[in-house]
Amino acid sequence: MDLKKKKDRLLIFFAKEAGIELKAALYFLCFLFFYFLYRIFQGVWEASIIHMVEMIFSTYAMGYLQVYVFSNFDEGDTFTRKTFFYSAFCSGLYTVVAYLGKWFDESMGTLGLFYIYVLLAYICAYWMYKIKRLGDTKALNEDLKAFQERSREHGECD
Repeated sequence: MDLKKKKDRLLIFFAKEAGIELKAALYFLCFLFFYFLYRIFQGVWEASIIHMVEMIFSTYAMGYLQVYVFSNFDEGDTFTRKTFFYSAFCSGLYTVVAYLGKWFDESMGTLGLFYIYVLLAYICAYWMYKIKRLGDTKALNEDLKAFQERSREHGECD
């Protein structure tokens, strides 16, 4: 394999890793917010560091699953049935981890709310990525148009 192909593969790998980092941070913050609200409504003003460690490890693991197994579904162009299925499945996995880790003291009602909350977080993440892509596309098109105009002014292109 030549050096250019190795560089390209490495660049793709690092882009995926950066995406996983972003996903982990995004979902961890969402889970932490829900967890803190739960604790406050329970009248408890402390949070378990173990729970937070479980949350961050689970978000990283799920990020790898999403990117390498489920085709990065929350960053897709369209929200399909497959996207909804993956979102529902991953929400279920997070809920199982929350149950096993006793994040919400095995409260089935809270776990049900958490499942819905995570599902909504996936839907919001999909919209966030879609809006970001639309903005990026618009910016790139404007840059291309400006480049073409500069090139025409300098007689570099027809």
